[in-house]
Amino acid sequence: MTSIADSSVKIQMSAEPNPSPPSWFGEAVLLIGYLRKHDVLSKISEQVRFARRRFGHYEVIDFLAVLFGYAVSSERTLEEFYERLQPFAIPFMALFERDRLPSRSALSRFLAALTEEPVESLRTLFLDDLLARPLTPDKQTGGLVDRKGDTWTVFDIDGTREAARQRALPQGETLPQAFRRLDDVCAPGYTGRKRGETVRTRTTVSQAHNYQWLGSFGNRGNGRYREELRKGLAAIVGTWRPTRSHRNAHCSGSMGNMAMGLCSPISLGARL
Repeated sequence: MTSIADSSVKIQMSAEPNPSPPSWFGEAVLLIGYLRKHDVLSKISEQVRFARRRFGHYEVIDFLAVLFGYAVSSERTLEEFYERLQPFAIPFMALFERDRLPSRSALSRFLAALTEEPVESLRTLFLDDLLARPLTPDKQTGGLVDRKGDTWTVFDIDGTREAARQRALPQGETLPQAFRRLDDVCAPGYTGRKRGETVRTRTTVSQAHNYQWLGSFGNRGNGRYREELRKGLAAIVGTWRPTRSHRNAHCSGSMGNMAMGLCSPISLGARL
């Protein structure tokens, strides 16, 4: 009987765990390298400030590193993301030139205490970075060309809402006072055709022809439509001014129901 076993091949087994890098880790490396190449990470460290007690060792860039990784990973929950990242926490944070991964509780406290000012600073920084690099050497943005040869830049302002279901809270003399965690992000409002007791609204701004994201604004309940519309139109005007094309802003969803007046899309566009 002839054996086909190769004596030069040796198989070794060990009971020690040896986790493999997540499938999305390479994509995170490319993204972070691109941000570092264009000095986006350094600008975040220099321009985005949020002072709060009990932050200790952590800075804003530490928490943004977690959010960047979570967005790239497409993991279902933050808990699953942390479980996959934990064996590689040190090399992951080293990509941001940091040495410690914030815990889930520290991230939760940071997001709960975050105010509007650093969020607006971060949004402005990303929008300025988007406009600083044109898609082509001679054009800042893409566009649509009609039959007359005129170029149109089309924007979409869409207001959406999401309803949340709430169950009855347990009550009793031996139980602590109950509270709902969604109270910070949701409030009673118009639910439309969706089932739920509380609502959160979101307004998105994008270029309709190339899906370029320009802004996203969210609020509790029915939201602050006028303020969100002003911010959306300001982003549109800042994007459109460097070009010579015509502009067309399409307001859909809840934004399409804005009453005509000082805060209507037409009058706000004329004022901006």
